[in-house]
Amino acid sequence: MSEPADRVRVDKWLWAARFFKTRSLASDAVEGGKVHVGGERVKPAKAVKVGDALTIRVGAFQWQVKVLALSDRRGPATEAQKLYVESPESLVARQRLGDELRANRPANPLHKGRPTKKARREMDRFQGDPD
Repeated sequence: MSEPADRVRVDKWLWAARFFKTRSLASDAVEGGKVHVGGERVKPAKAVKVGDALTIRVGAFQWQVKVLALSDRRGPATEAQKLYVESPESLVARQRLGDELRANRPANPLHKGRPTKKARREMDRFQGDPD
């Protein structure tokens, strides 16, 4: 983790903290209103500092985190986790939502992956494929 200053752009910090895979995705999320700093919508160039509270939405999941450290360089996931602390309420809500999504996922017992060569030939014969 590098700490060049006491402030870092929010899009760089989100990328370094591994909330987004690329900096452009982080920037697009901030532009789209998916990231709030201190409860307010911000622009990608907004500087965050230690102690700021961020609300981050990625898909159906939402994180409420407090900035513990600054970094503008992306490192290992173990180092990225040291940049923030998630609120207990946010953690419980995310786990509950994940459990609900897994429980409501449609199950297809007949789908077992890609067909084998033999199964594909049988399907072709059944459908009357001339090849």
